[in-house]
Amino acid sequence: MHSTNHIVKFTDDTTVVGLISTNNERAQSDHFPLFTDGFPVEIVKSTKFLGVHLVKNFTWSLNTSSISKKGQKRLYFLRRLRKAHLPPPILTMFYRGTIESVLSSCITAWFRNCTISDRKSLQRIVKTAEKIIGVSLPSITDMYTKRCIRKANSIVDDPTHPSHTLFTLMPSGKRYRSIWALTTSLCNSFFPQAIRLLNTQN
Repeated sequence: MHSTNHIVKFTDDTTVVGLISTNNERAQSDHFPLFTDGFPVEIVKSTKFLGVHLVKNFTWSLNTSSISKKGQKRLYFLRRLRKAHLPPPILTMFYRGTIESVLSSCITAWFRNCTISDRKSLQRIVKTAEKIIGVSLPSITDMYTKRCIRKANSIVDDPTHPSHTLFTLMPSGKRYRSIWALTTSLCNSFFPQAIRLLNTQN
């Protein structure tokens, strides 16, 4: 195992955590099998971790597909409430608590690296909800932007946060120093994008 990686074991769940630094992704290569009682631990192509579907090749279609299915099912209940003549404010509250919360779950981790097709699939759910309720709702991109900025600001305001030092102000004191990334996946990951959004605000 690479020296920057470590194993986190909790009851029946084991997670290998790796650190990518200076754009070095070699630490994320395949590992030697782990053995328990002489038998190798099964290596799976995908797993669900904290509600997010993680795939071996770091694509997000499985995750967004799962989110889309949940959102579609909950639209049924929104329609039923509309037929019961509930007013738009109540319908909007229901949407935000049961549908938007699903669409935006861990969105800062996966949104920028999911495909355009996946984003359109999720946006269709938002559009359908808009037609049912009869009001304008935040787009899937707006959800991502809002949550990304909110999370970034919470890290900036917390000197004890492990990632606080990644948000370094430039000499002007008005913009944050960009994080250099060699690959598209790293460029689209949370920290480079969060810094870009914070700088856009300034």
